[in-house]
Amino acid sequence: MATDSEHKKQTSAWFSDLQTQICARLEALEEDADPALYGSKPGRFTRTPWRRGAADSDEGADERADEGGGIAGLLRGRLFEKAGVHVSTVYGEFSDAFRGQIPGTEKDPRFWAAGISLIIHPRNPHIPAVHMNTRFIVTTAHWFGGGADLTPLLPRDRHQNAPDSMAFHRAMKAACDAHPSGDYEAFKAWCDRYFYLPHRDEPRGTGGIFYDRLNTGDFAADFAFTRAVGEAFLDIYPKIVAGRMSTPWSADEREAQLVQRGRYVEFNLLYDRGTTFGLKTGGNVATILSSMPPVVKWP
Repeated sequence: MATDSEHKKQTSAWFSDLQTQICARLEALEEDADPALYGSKPGRFTRTPWRRGAADSDEGADERADEGGGIAGLLRGRLFEKAGVHVSTVYGEFSDAFRGQIPGTEKDPRFWAAGISLIIHPRNPHIPAVHMNTRFIVTTAHWFGGGADLTPLLPRDRHQNAPDSMAFHRAMKAACDAHPSGDYEAFKAWCDRYFYLPHRDEPRGTGGIFYDRLNTGDFAADFAFTRAVGEAFLDIYPKIVAGRMSTPWSADEREAQLVQRGRYVEFNLLYDRGTTFGLKTGGNVATILSSMPPVVKWP
């Protein structure tokens, strides 16, 4: 029977490997982009290591207690105006203000967490933005969480029967259906509830799946499902991009994209639990806020 230490090694290694695969796939799409639409210089990811709680300019960082860290992957390219693909493995103790809000920390504030998180903002308004994350968290309890959701930016694409949304949901459903830990209908409904802007009375996008605190009692099954979510994303999103990237766009469509991106900002700053978790656990601020679109408008 695997120990908690082995589970931590397995999950952390997987998230790192998935980051490598996703970055390579996005860079390949950057290479394939039409210079007439996007310019001639493909973007490349920069990968920046960071340590939890250590500022870049902190001369005493080497003396800090080891609390983990991660690799921030950031691409500012011609096809992908901004893409952040980040991995982290962090540990330590929750602050007094945060302990008790997370299962298993009521009497013991120690935690360990590893995961991958990404957000992609394409330049072309016809290509939807996308978010994906999966994570494994250990306190005196342990569980998986994550999901993936699609955010089309143009009004005609922002419905469940649009081709891109249907393809994305088929991929997520297949990942769920292939594993006993997956429950597509429940996770889809959870995603729709979670990625919603109550002050606007509208969804952020066209959904996908979202799950949290997943522990069926079978680590291997839960981990296999979490890997399947990442693999499904790795397969479907590049296909969506490839099918849209040759479509030209107008100034009005670019304007509509930038306005809709404002909704993304509003959700992430007002409601997103991942943003709150990262900031309250001493995460890398630049990485956490890299989900913000590079250009945005509020009319």
